[in-house]
Amino acid sequence: MRYTSILVLLCILSITAIGNAQESPEFIKYKNAYPDEYLARLTSQRLIDISLDDDEIKISQTIEEEDLLLNETAQFATEESVEYSSFFLLDKIEAASLVYDGKKYREYEVTDFVRKDELSESFYDDTKSVNFLYPKLQQGAIKKLNYTTSITNPRFLSPVYFGNVYPLIKQKVEIVVDKDINLRFQKFNMEGVDVRFRESEKRGRKIYTWEIENQEAYDLESNGPSPKTILPHIIPIISSYEKKNEEIPVLNGVKDLYNWYYSLVKDINQEELDDELVTITNDLIASKTSEIDKVKAIYYWVQENIKYIDFEYALGGFIPRDANAVFQKKFGDCKDNSSILKEMFKIAKIKGSLTWLGTRSIPYSYEDVPTPAADNHMILTYESEGKTYFLDATGRYLPLEIPSSFIQGKEALIENGEGDYKIVKVPVVPADQNIYSDVVNIKLDNNSIKGNGTLTLTGYQKSNTFNYIENRDTQEKLLEYYNSFLRKGSNRFLVESFEEKNKYSYEKPFEVDYNFTIKDYAQSLNDEIFINLNLYKTSINAYKIKEDRKTNIEFKYRSEDSITVVFEIPEGKEVTYLPEDVAVDNDFMSASISYKKEGSKIIYTHAYKTKKLILEKETHDAFRKSLKKINKAFKEVVVLK
Repeated sequence: MRYTSILVLLCILSITAIGNAQESPEFIKYKNAYPDEYLARLTSQRLIDISLDDDEIKISQTIEEEDLLLNETAQFATEESVEYSSFFLLDKIEAASLVYDGKKYREYEVTDFVRKDELSESFYDDTKSVNFLYPKLQQGAIKKLNYTTSITNPRFLSPVYFGNVYPLIKQKVEIVVDKDINLRFQKFNMEGVDVRFRESEKRGRKIYTWEIENQEAYDLESNGPSPKTILPHIIPIISSYEKKNEEIPVLNGVKDLYNWYYSLVKDINQEELDDELVTITNDLIASKTSEIDKVKAIYYWVQENIKYIDFEYALGGFIPRDANAVFQKKFGDCKDNSSILKEMFKIAKIKGSLTWLGTRSIPYSYEDVPTPAADNHMILTYESEGKTYFLDATGRYLPLEIPSSFIQGKEALIENGEGDYKIVKVPVVPADQNIYSDVVNIKLDNNSIKGNGTLTLTGYQKSNTFNYIENRDTQEKLLEYYNSFLRKGSNRFLVESFEEKNKYSYEKPFEVDYNFTIKDYAQSLNDEIFINLNLYKTSINAYKIKEDRKTNIEFKYRSEDSITVVFEIPEGKEVTYLPEDVAVDNDFMSASISYKKEGSKIIYTHAYKTKKLILEKETHDAFRKSLKKINKAFKEVVVLK
């Protein structure tokens, strides 16, 4: 028996030795250093060459990457693709797998590259991709990728990142530029990052070099800021170049960016407008006496009748299509919808201005980054009595006064003719314009609840709900939705009937009157009844924060919610315990729970209001304490005897 045990032990040691022999020194080193990561980028090199050729700026970019696969998910990492477009031409691509055989890495080249268009149901642009499979991938293998692109427009230099969601072992970025080209760099999130930078010259060309080693992985958490807000990076910007002793501006400031944008839009909509579009516009405004009412009529019509489809092709990604084409097709992207809006305004003798802006995923100001990297969206702006309205017809059910949620707080670059523009900040919509109000009356039927309620929604709360229900075209589907959306008390909540008011109205609050039951909700013991009037606990708990959270939390909009429960005290019963009122107030939100006995009723009110779009990391501990206090109050019950 003893000899058998020794033999088994020797076999195990032998198998372990064989297994370790198949693991490269690099794998062992980085697996120990990063046991929880799925890959480590061993090397990342980018060479950007910017030159003048016959007074034209030429840009080529070569990228080399090697990724070490650190766990068994390697077998799922075989698929790879590299995208390109008319702005980023793919000149050359090579790829290979490096597999360790116990002594050295053996290289297996990729031989089959498949090119295809990148399409989806609601998006089309001229982006294409080269797709391929890495052969023989396994844990410990290395993926090797080299490719070269030509950047066809000098305004489209891409950001260079010095970090990612995986560890970065060694990175080198080198930009070589002709001395007649003026280049500057805008830095973001570079504080505390150990990047070595040097500047030199060789053969009359400037060389900028950045190097970094052993950069830890970044954690991009859910509901967090854009990666652009977290990851360290630079944006190279070509300001100008010298041509025959004359300085030619490219992107020296916002003025240059605007002038280029304006050159792309100034010649659209030159043909006579479609007679039917003119008739529709005149019919829409015929009964309107004020200009603002005419604006609303046109804006709401475009939201309802022009379907949003993101469609971009080369400079078509920057040039709106003619209003006639948009009208005839009944679909368009953000620029197209802005184009038809502007022309319909012209029919009504109203001024509208094409407007460029970035969504909240882009943290740059136009002053810092006067390049197309600063924006990704177009809307129409309208001014009346000193107020600017931001009309985004890609949305649905948005009233004139409320911009789309994803542009709140962003800079808007507004056209005003050749060489004339202004930058205006989009307002953040106040919480009291985004109301969720639920008022219910309940009474006990044995230990079950019977009740009726009225839900009232405004602002984003309303428009979001309209988007959810517009495709639920039967009573059965709507009932299923409201059973989920209105749920309170327990999972035995059941809507028995409902009636909608002001459905799909842009101006009026949306209301839903409903009747419901909650079976076996109250608890009885001897001659006492225990009932928790905190029927609705889910929304505020959406703000729960994990203890190890590292980044800010971002929310789509500020809101104001109130839940009122009017409880009818059963005949013959008295209230022996009524919970105390609770209130919290901090920089991010205020919340309260209160109880009041009025005659034969108890009125419970729970209200909370969010004050900011961003919950900063440094306030998380204080916020958790506030939330804990409210959650403790949620557990309180009313006692009857």
